[in-house]
Amino acid sequence: MTRYARPKTLDEALALLDEGAWRVVAGATDFYPALGSKPLQEDILDINGLAELRGLRENPGHIVIGARTSWTDIHDTELPPAFAALQQAAREIGAIQIQNVATVAGNLCNASPAADGVPPLMTLDAEVELQSSSGSRALPLHAFILGNRRTARLRNELVTAVRIPKAATAGRSAFVKLGARRYLVISIAMAAARLALDGNGRIAQAAIAVGACSAVAQRLRKLEAALVDQPAGAVTEIAASISFDELAPIDDVRGSAGYRREAAREIVIRALLAATAETNRWAAA
Repeated sequence: MTRYARPKTLDEALALLDEGAWRVVAGATDFYPALGSKPLQEDILDINGLAELRGLRENPGHIVIGARTSWTDIHDTELPPAFAALQQAAREIGAIQIQNVATVAGNLCNASPAADGVPPLMTLDAEVELQSSSGSRALPLHAFILGNRRTARLRNELVTAVRIPKAATAGRSAFVKLGARRYLVISIAMAAARLALDGNGRIAQAAIAVGACSAVAQRLRKLEAALVDQPAGAVTEIAASISFDELAPIDDVRGSAGYRREAAREIVIRALLAATAETNRWAAA
């Protein structure tokens, strides 16, 4: 017989996780569709009673996104311009009804290669906070998502927050998604770019990530390094000349590996141009 629990406190939830294997759910927008007509065979730990895990807050070093924070919460909250890509992605994750209940942590724990929230969070150097009854730890997002549907979360751990270092909130960002249609579609490829310019219009910081073109979304470190100290107007030329060796796209029903590789460059350039234009506009305002 399967069990269902809806703890009211974090301590209660962590104590339950010590008892055995539970499937943690919040929005459950991926869990129930994946179940289909199969009978439920897992014990369900519903964390929707944990009010302290929802919302955004600030501490001296981080902006903290609670694990139960919905994508509508992200979109509707006033955030620094560096979060623009994340807010744009928030409006690409399913229909509005999905965005109202689907959570930031759920998007990460589901660990789909096509998770729209991952590239924008990578450009913000996001860290995943995990807690168990014995303590807490934080992992960089790239170390948390290990592969398709695989994460570093231990059986007795709960993702409690996503933390954004304030050092990664400079500049402005943009998100570009490629799909077979405009809305309600799994991405063929998506890109997020964050750029911060110095007083002379040169790029002081660059963070670029591409999703759905490898088992885990990837930062384009070679391109980032090539952009730093260059004039903002050179982003197209530089992005067109750098190989995207970090990517390993596959053929599937949504697109071929070759198409994804070509499309990734185009949407990266579009994201960079959008981030550059918005950064310049923000500086002039």
